[in-house]
Amino acid sequence: MTFPLVQLGTSDLHVTPICLGTMTFGEQVNEADSHAILDHSLARGVNFIDTAEMYSVPPKAETCGHTETIIGNWFAKNPGARQKLVVATKVAGPSRGMPWIRDHMGLTVKDFVTSCEGSLRRLQTDVIDLYQIHWPERHVPAFGGVYYDPQKETSETSIHAQLEALAQLVKAGKVRHVGLSNETPYGVHEFVRLAEQHGLPRVATTQNPYCLINRTYENGLDETCHRLNVSLLAYSPLGFGLLTGKYDASGITGPDAPKGARISGYESVRKQRWGRPESLVAARRYNALAQENGMTPTQMALAFCYTKWQVASTIIGVTSLAQLDADLDAWGTTLSPEVLAAIDAIRWEMRDPAQ
Repeated sequence: MTFPLVQLGTSDLHVTPICLGTMTFGEQVNEADSHAILDHSLARGVNFIDTAEMYSVPPKAETCGHTETIIGNWFAKNPGARQKLVVATKVAGPSRGMPWIRDHMGLTVKDFVTSCEGSLRRLQTDVIDLYQIHWPERHVPAFGGVYYDPQKETSETSIHAQLEALAQLVKAGKVRHVGLSNETPYGVHEFVRLAEQHGLPRVATTQNPYCLINRTYENGLDETCHRLNVSLLAYSPLGFGLLTGKYDASGITGPDAPKGARISGYESVRKQRWGRPESLVAARRYNALAQENGMTPTQMALAFCYTKWQVASTIIGVTSLAQLDADLDAWGTTLSPEVLAAIDAIRWEMRDPAQ
């Protein structure tokens, strides 16, 4: 299968419309199996991988950085692979109850430099193609938060100062391009405005959740990114597994729930947006719609992301070669106008329960 290449924002990065997410590496997937997934993904034509300094997930002090290390070891075993891939990773934002990542508020120049050098060392590479801020330095309602509350503002590092720190990394040749993650319309606009005003690196991307049970990206951020030419990297296209159908009969915590799955196996994940009862209720509706129209739930959920104009590249996370093949084979699936209308009707009724 040959995938078309997509330009990320105004950068010179051209990537496949499917990106291999790696946060399962080092927790659910051991190193040998992770390397097999990387081998197969590259062999099937995917040229884009995404990771983060805080991975594996769910985050723990003892596994922080493990995913990057696994990828770095794979690069060491496969010397030609690095040149074939666009590698994206992320600097963690201020501490969100994870002092082993960041034990203070703000996101200082030192934080950017230290984190970037750590990622380069673990990845065993000289440069990061796309370096993203994992979550905003300022207080925003992310990871299941719904309402912005100015009383909770904790910002200590301005967006301008963050861009200046990223500029240092670009100038030093450690980073090629920069991006955001879990951002808001305001944040994307300010990063672009200040970069253009002061001659600093312009963000190419934002990595935000986007799937059938969380389409909040379409509530204004899509217009912002379209007009400013910032590309969406859509994460959790399968709603943390809810949109695969594997929890439809058992629920996420019942005795028959799939063993080893993230949302059923890790309490910290269940407490977030994907673990809400309403999220599973909505997912069951979409999964039934897929089956009524001759598709697996996975096929329909991925086709929704693969074919939306808003999405530049969809990040898939897998734990096996079979999952990887299923996700890649969904490329080319089309959704009829009738199915798309039915999807919108469900959303009108159920809204975005996993926002």
